[in-house]
Amino acid sequence: MPFHLSCSNIRTFAVRLKGNIQTMNKIANVAIVGGTHGNEFSGIYLLDKWQKQPQLLQRKGLTIETLFANPKSHQENKRYIDSDLNRQFKLDSLADESLTNYEQSRAKVINAQLGPKGNARTDFIIDLHNTTSNMGPSLILMKSDDFNKKMGAYVLAKMPNAVVVYEDQIPMLEQAFLASVAEQGVIVEIGPQPQSVIRHDIMEWMETMTHTILDFVELYNTDTLPELAPTYEAYSLVESIYLPQSDEGERLGMVHKYVQDSDFKPIKKGDPIFSLFDGGEICYEGDYEAYPHFINEAAYYDSNMAMSFAKKITVSIK
Repeated sequence: MPFHLSCSNIRTFAVRLKGNIQTMNKIANVAIVGGTHGNEFSGIYLLDKWQKQPQLLQRKGLTIETLFANPKSHQENKRYIDSDLNRQFKLDSLADESLTNYEQSRAKVINAQLGPKGNARTDFIIDLHNTTSNMGPSLILMKSDDFNKKMGAYVLAKMPNAVVVYEDQIPMLEQAFLASVAEQGVIVEIGPQPQSVIRHDIMEWMETMTHTILDFVELYNTDTLPELAPTYEAYSLVESIYLPQSDEGERLGMVHKYVQDSDFKPIKKGDPIFSLFDGGEICYEGDYEAYPHFINEAAYYDSNMAMSFAKKITVSIK
């Protein structure tokens, strides 16, 4: 059958051709954010270092700014004052003038400074976080476009001990994370580090990953990336797993010792995941091989979350 193009099809086809040539605009304005949670110290102390030595961040063609997201919570040595700042960046929340607690108000200020979301002046946000979980240097990507796929490959090439996690199940505009204010944004998640503590190795990993990401952006902008592996292994978030509770809300158990500190190691059907206080066990009954992370994260005890489960995936890049 002959292939006919209507006028609308011709326009769509032209856009697709253009997209094959350049998948996104160049990154010009970058924001590096630390202290979104006030008791995650690595990013806060790195910001202080970079503000005193801004030349360390300089990259050709990039304007880079730093932002201390939640200084009040850091002063009080808390994750947050009223509510988790990293869950306040949905469009409807930002537009809702009735949401006026400290973090809700702070989110609106940050959105005005870096955004506004949906039409942001900032092209790319790197949000720096610590976790109490044994996740090592982890890069969390919220999109699976060419830019992010190649970023994952580049980071793994430079940091073989790193892990790439895709949390791209929700469109960027619907995300609640601070990094979603820009068109492109990532979360650097490094652990294990206790809350309100600084660890030399963890801070070094965070600094190395941040510089690696900036190097990648400069190279991507100028189309001078080195040859990257055509595929790599990563993890795709599936679900959150919660500690066992009674009908009355009483906590009945804890993360099993065989799971503790085993982030990104596979769990198969029948493996124990919880040890009950009465001596029993709860085993995994899922229908897929699960890769736990954020295992026993201290910050998630307020919601009773025990860990996240992901599937291992193979990412292909062009």
